[in-house]
Formats: sequence, structure tokens, C-alpha cells
Amino acid sequence: MQNRSHAVMAQRIEAPDSPDDFPTPPWATRGFMEHVIPECGPFSEMSCLEPACGAGHMAKVLKEYFGEVRASDAFQYGYGAVRNYLDVPYEANAVDWVITNPPFRLAEDFVQRSLLVARRGVAILARTVFIESVGRYRNIFEKNPPTKFAQYTERVPMLRGRLDRKASTATGYAWLVWEKTAASSTRLMWVPPCRKALERDNDYLTSALPTPPGRISTGKISRKK
Repeated sequence: MQNRSHAVMAQRIEAPDSPDDFPTPPWATRGFMEHVIPECGPFSEMSCLEPACGAGHMAKVLKEYFGEVRASDAFQYGYGAVRNYLDVPYEANAVDWVITNPPFRLAEDFVQRSLLVARRGVAILARTVFIESVGRYRNIFEKNPPTKFAQYTERVPMLRGRLDRKASTATGYAWLVWEKTAASSTRLMWVPPCRKALERDNDYLTSALPTPPGRISTGKISRKK
């Protein structure tokens, strides 16, 4: 019998052509804005890009803070522009911030691209194990370490294709942040318990979404938020 425990299922490998559709609960994005980078504001005067926006769960929250939010994705989910971030890049210094939850297997590429696109900072939400790779250490962390590594103290449940208020997970998530004007050393910090304060009933009203018809290029794909 197949072992379907949360701990095992969280380690699944996505197929190469999978849309990697695991929406980010809105409260988790608010937790980032409120507890990880609040001193970087005022955000109402800044622009932000979410280049793996999916159905817009993260981008919609970013609009609560930023003056301008651009959103795109390699798949058509009815939100944002249909644009493959790695195949059709944005211009250098196009926005103040790039904030996203990229597909795990493409996160390294997203970081490197975003460091060119963002004027002020880059932030990605990733599984905590993202920092373990020797390859990522050589390609990113050794020469360009994040300025912040912010671990969630609460679990952030992500399910394929939908949000579920009652979901649970055995997977830990953290934010990696690169602030271009900050010191090059990395600060370890935690996102304190905040789900109860930042979760809203209407966050889950439009969580059921259809499977995307397909991607718009033969290149790399992006994760949906």
C-alpha cells in the first residue's frame, strides 16, 4: 500500500511539464510583509513584480501594500499576464521588488534573474531545504548570500491547485531575501505566529480553480500562487 502521509507526499517530484500549482495561503504573504521586511517601506511608493503569479493569491496580497504590482505566469489562470519569466525576461531594474513563490526546481534560476530585474530587493518563498544544496551554495549563496533567512514558526500548508483552510503539512517553509542596500551577511530570523491575526475569511472564497490548459512556451514553467 502506498504511504500517503504528509511527510512523504511533501517530497513528491513534479513532472517536467507540471504547472507546479500549489497556491500560497494569503496570510503567509501578509506575514512576510508585516514581519520580515516592514522596515523596507513605505511600500505604497514602490513597485513589485510577482513573476509566478498563478491565480493571484500572492499578488493580490502584495497589492494591499505596494503602490504598483505587476503579475505574470507561464500558464493562463485568468490572472496577470501570460509570460514565461525565464524565457521572456523583464528589463533590468524594472521594479523595486520581485517577490514570488517559484517552482522549487527553478527557484535558483528565478533568484538569479530577479537580482537583475529588481532595484531594491528580491524575496522567494521556498521549502526550508532549499538552502541545503551544494550546487545552490556554489551558484548563489557563496558569492551572493541572502540578507535574511526567515523561517515560519507555523506550518504553511500548500495543496495542489487550491487553498484549504483546514489543510496541514509536514513541510517547512522560509523566505530568502536579498536587500541590495543591506550588508552581505545573512540574518537568521523567524516569522512569528501570525496566522490567526492575518487570515481572513474572504481569502478562501475563490480558491477552487480549473486546471490550466497548457503553457505558452516550450521553455521553463512557473509555480502558481
